[in-house]
Amino acid sequence: MAEPPRARTPQAVLFACGQNSIRSVMAASLLQQMFPHALYVKSAGVKKGEVDPFVTAVMAELGQDVSKHKPTTFEELDDWEGLNFDLIITLSPEAHHKALDLTRTDAAEVEYWPTQDPSGVEGNREQKLAAYREVLDGLLLRIRKRFSKGGAASG
Repeated sequence: MAEPPRARTPQAVLFACGQNSIRSVMAASLLQQMFPHALYVKSAGVKKGEVDPFVTAVMAELGQDVSKHKPTTFEELDDWEGLNFDLIITLSPEAHHKALDLTRTDAAEVEYWPTQDPSGVEGNREQKLAAYREVLDGLLLRIRKRFSKGGAASG
């Protein structure tokens, strides 16, 4: 069976989730780190959340500082700079619906990457960090696969 045609490489990417405090923050930071000058990368949420200290901790393990991230909504992003993205990757159902609604008249491509919200995991600090690392690892694999030149994950 033939491979489906590969999606074009975008110039501006928006990652979106429910509150722009966990999943979209991780994904945007990962992609920006991989392509610091080649892509314009932002993140947003349906609602405004709070900075999540577990995100800051797991991203720091990769040498990425997201401690100064300010959660942003779709509306705030649109007010500040417009939603001028050619790819919006949604990580939660509510963000996917919002992105589809906002892009009805735009040429932006919307991809849905269902991603578990790790904030609901119960347990001690290490168990919670493990849940966040699992989400981070999953996002890293998807990003590598989607944005690598050949379409396959690279080490």
